[in-house]
Order: sequence, then structure tokens, then C-alpha cells
Amino acid sequence: METNQVRILSNVKVSDRYWHMTVEAGKLNRNVKPGQFFNILCSDGVYPYLRRPLSVFRIDARNERLEFLYLVKGLGTMKMTELKQDGYIDIMGPLGNGFQVKNDETELLLLARGVGIATLTALADEAIKLNKRVFAIVSARSEKDLLAASYLSSIGVKVYKVTDEEGSSNLDYVEGLINRLLVENNIRSVYTCGSRRLSLLLQKIAKEERLRGEIALEEHMGCAMGVCFACVCQINEGTELKSARVCVEGPVFPLEKVVL
Repeated sequence: METNQVRILSNVKVSDRYWHMTVEAGKLNRNVKPGQFFNILCSDGVYPYLRRPLSVFRIDARNERLEFLYLVKGLGTMKMTELKQDGYIDIMGPLGNGFQVKNDETELLLLARGVGIATLTALADEAIKLNKRVFAIVSARSEKDLLAASYLSSIGVKVYKVTDEEGSSNLDYVEGLINRLLVENNIRSVYTCGSRRLSLLLQKIAKEERLRGEIALEEHMGCAMGVCFACVCQINEGTELKSARVCVEGPVFPLEKVVL
């Protein structure tokens, strides 16, 4: 698997818990697709030993840049906050399977919670460039954690914010909002990442309304190459229940197949 030392253009704190990193991507010899991820070496030291998987937040092909949003949660991501502009970071990828945007689907709905919007923003970028109409329901603990909402609005996405702080992130409210958007628009495909409860809700609605759906799964990984089987999930294949590796067969799966 290919690794690259890439230069860090910026690495800044954007809220109490989240950071935003931009790196040069000119060394990468493969096209990066929305939904794919990179396995990142967090520091030059012995610990943390394992890399951390980060989905691509933005793909700036023209300027040969990649952007990542990450939640500072443990030792690995804490070490990443120490990385400085003009330093270098070792990244492996792009890895996994990305999202698919169908030509005949003119309107898309995105549903994300927390840092899950990082995975869906690259998808929104691609869909807007393909002249699709994009609606996004962005859920978070509070207004300050509504990552990427302003950026999504700036590129033409119709954004709906729901937060725990305002009491608007509960399932009943979100379900009502989704159903209203489905009635008022010609949405035939849905995409989600970042919350099991919201994914279950969207899975139910997609089945009832016969919508095509995709989900990007977030799992702890060891190797990110399909060898260690640390990131296995369960999927339905016809009448059979099968195991799938999120790093290889995913991280994007058909929404109806995933056992949540």
C-alpha cells in the first residue's frame, strides 16, 4: 500500500473539540473520491503505534490539496494537534470505496451528526459540481459544533441545523423534517454518516419510500488494509448475514444492507 510524506499547509482548531488540517496532495497519483479515507501516522514517536483513519473532508483537485476535519478524542488525535504548518505528515491512501452519485438522481439528501459531516462534505461538493440539488440535515451537540454548515451553504447546499442545545435533534423532529423534504422535493437518494440512531431512522425511511441510500461507517481500525479484521461489520446479502471489512469493502455501503 502506498504511503506519502505530504506537507502540512495548515492545522488549526475550529471549535472546542475539532481541528481542520490541509495538506498538499500533489504526490498522490490516484484520484481521491468522496467517502474514501486516509490512514494517518499521528506522530514521529513510538506512541501511538497505530495510524488513525480520517475521511476526506474536501478534495481540491485544482490546487492539489486535501482537507481533513478531525475530532480530538484520544492520544493519536491529540498528537495530531501538535503538527505544525510546513511540517510533514505520513498518509496512506486513498483507501476504501467511496460514494456513488447516479446521473438520473437530481436531488440528494445528506444526514450527518458531528464529524460525520466531514465525510459528506466532499460528496456535497461533487454533487453540486454535477448540478444536483443538495439538502443537508446537520446534527450536533451545539451550534459551535455544527461543522461545515457555513461552507455547505456557501456552495449552494440547503442546510438544516439541528442541535441538542436547542432540543431540535431528537428523532421525532428529524423524522418530520426528512418527511417534509421528501414531500416538497424530488429526493430519490439519501446519504448518512456519524450517528447510529440517525442512520437507523434514515434506513427505515429509505425502505418505506423506496429511496436509494448509502452510509459511510466509522470504525476503529488496525491495519486499514483488510488484514487484521478489526473493523468488521455485518451486512445482509440476500437472505444471508455476512461479515464485511469496513476498510476494504467499505467504508461506504448500501444503506439497506448494513446491520446497525
